[in-house]
Amino acid sequence: MEFKDVFAELRKKAALSQNDVADKLFVTRQAVSRWERGETVPETDTLLAVSKLFGVSINTLLGSPRTLVCQSCGMPLSDDLLAREADGTLNESYCKWCWEDGHFAQDCTMEEMIEHCIQFMPLGQTEPEACRTYMRGLLPTLERWKQS
Repeated sequence: MEFKDVFAELRKKAALSQNDVADKLFVTRQAVSRWERGETVPETDTLLAVSKLFGVSINTLLGSPRTLVCQSCGMPLSDDLLAREADGTLNESYCKWCWEDGHFAQDCTMEEMIEHCIQFMPLGQTEPEACRTYMRGLLPTLERWKQS
């Protein structure tokens, strides 16, 4: 889906008119209309405001062009699993269990993260060592652990 389709669907689902959205985003109704016709896409700052207004990620607004993965635990992310910053904006880098109010929710080592995560993995109960091996390969590629 393109931005115009995602945006129009979200606006209608929220039962907001183009005027309502324009007022909430401090733009003109004509700008909202151009977005829905696919003539333009909002600037970055406005995309952030649209994301906050509808409670979805920018990735979702842009038609999900990339697969999001938590950069702490490696879990695939959807909008309902994304972390939120202290101001309520979505953080597209971390899940809601790893990031909280602008910082990591748990202070742990990579090994502690692995042990925490494998209990939630489908194979964690039956093949914990296979899960550990997988996580030991995955975590060092994620932003949180690259910085360590």
